[in-house]
Amino acid sequence: MLLAIDAGNTNVVFALFEGRTLKARWRIATDPRRTGDEYAVWLMQLLSIQGISRDAVTQIIVSTVVPRALHNIEVLARNYFHIEPLVAGQAPVDYGIDIDVDQPSSLGADRAVNAIAASAKYAGDIIVVDFGTATTFDVVDFNGAYKGGIIAPGINLSLDALVGNTAMLPRIAIRAPSDSSVIGRNTEDQMLIGVFWGYVAMMEGLIARMRAQIGRPAKVIATGGLAVLFDEVTDIFDAVDADLTLEGLAILAERATAK
Repeated sequence: MLLAIDAGNTNVVFALFEGRTLKARWRIATDPRRTGDEYAVWLMQLLSIQGISRDAVTQIIVSTVVPRALHNIEVLARNYFHIEPLVAGQAPVDYGIDIDVDQPSSLGADRAVNAIAASAKYAGDIIVVDFGTATTFDVVDFNGAYKGGIIAPGINLSLDALVGNTAMLPRIAIRAPSDSSVIGRNTEDQMLIGVFWGYVAMMEGLIARMRAQIGRPAKVIATGGLAVLFDEVTDIFDAVDADLTLEGLAILAERATAK
């Protein structure tokens, strides 16, 4: 089995694959100080609950946008699975796609892996919207080349900035407003309307501009934790694909094995 590990700014996701079939998925808060031993204690318990032996894991691949977390994940792989992990974007796991931007080396591993998975699963031009700590919009053309994108603050990051830089505004939970009114009658409702519907308007506006610049029909694929929430209030997405990044890692691992 393949253990795919996606280390993001907020969470590290561990997923088990048989081929390209996702069998299990777990997440833990990202903390660069977390040691390989700590990862092992947590992960071995979860494997045991699922009735899976550590010996069943024969390959490990890692994607990370948190360089400080990589070393401890590599320690986990080497000390507890006795496997040299593959790292997305590093030989022999080159992305294998044309990254047609000014600084290809600056592209985050998660965005490259999303582009690989999207190109493999969906035909034509694609816009991938990934809702994470930041919200990213990435364009993959009909040839599978990564053409560029947009980085915007994630909605929770925007809310944190609003609350953290004002004296009297309360912390609220992100959710869809209970009705379609955009005129709030109290402070909490006004904040929720501003953050939530403002974010939807930003997202729809940027996607419309991107489609116009592409000049051809482009599918919009949403992924990340808040994709389902926004899918309930907009018809801008052609598909919601929660496991796009993990599936991209499975594709990369499969290609590396075939070499």
